[in-house]
Amino acid sequence: MSSSGTGNRLLATLPPADFHLLAPELETVVLGQDAVLSQAGDRIEHVFFPHSGAISLMADMADGRTVATAMVGREGAVGSLSVLGPSPSAITAIVRAAGTAARVPASRFYAAFSRSPAIRHAIQIHIRAILVQLQLGSACNALHPVEARMARWLLQVRDRIDDDVLPLTQQALSQILGVRRTTVTLLMRNLRASGAIKSDRRGHIEIDPTRLAAAACECHDNIRLEVEDIFSAKPARSYIMAAQDDRRMSGDESGDAA
Repeated sequence: MSSSGTGNRLLATLPPADFHLLAPELETVVLGQDAVLSQAGDRIEHVFFPHSGAISLMADMADGRTVATAMVGREGAVGSLSVLGPSPSAITAIVRAAGTAARVPASRFYAAFSRSPAIRHAIQIHIRAILVQLQLGSACNALHPVEARMARWLLQVRDRIDDDVLPLTQQALSQILGVRRTTVTLLMRNLRASGAIKSDRRGHIEIDPTRLAAAACECHDNIRLEVEDIFSAKPARSYIMAAQDDRRMSGDESGDAA
């Protein structure tokens, strides 16, 4: 497997030498619908780099309620915060649209992360993209109607699977939005009446992207454009600066080391 052939946008940014730090233990796995990739409170055992599909990062509340905080697809990773140490996962990651991913043990990922400025830069890109979702999503949850928020989440899934038929149940949407299933039923009825949703058959929702975008708040476009700006930044200078920082920290460029 080469970095350019993985289908994951983060891995595709890695030079061959840096990718090969991960390659010996990278394996392609199937992400089954509704599979739990990490559970809040459990130790992170693997890092997943999706090739396809969509994964929601969920916050679990003490009373059993859940709400989605971010959506990850082929642009990102799940479990990458294992580089901070062997602490329990703060979120539950659930596959919402089936796909495949490159999976690597967290221990191998941590070792490669420690050695490679390019890998560290790729994870910085990912974390910045997640922070955009967290920040704008928090504002969206506080300020925008639930119907507009549901339209945003539907579009975020579509962005990752590039299909107008979304493999989502009303129960999944209830978990993502943090609302009752009866609320989702009412919202679906309203979106169908506006033409934003063409059909809602069991386990699948067919959407009209243009009309759904009109029903969504501005947060969908804002998040998408902000994330694209992050990924479009030229990486070469960051690699060079990271390598220089490493040398300074080791004393190679320190004036006191002479």
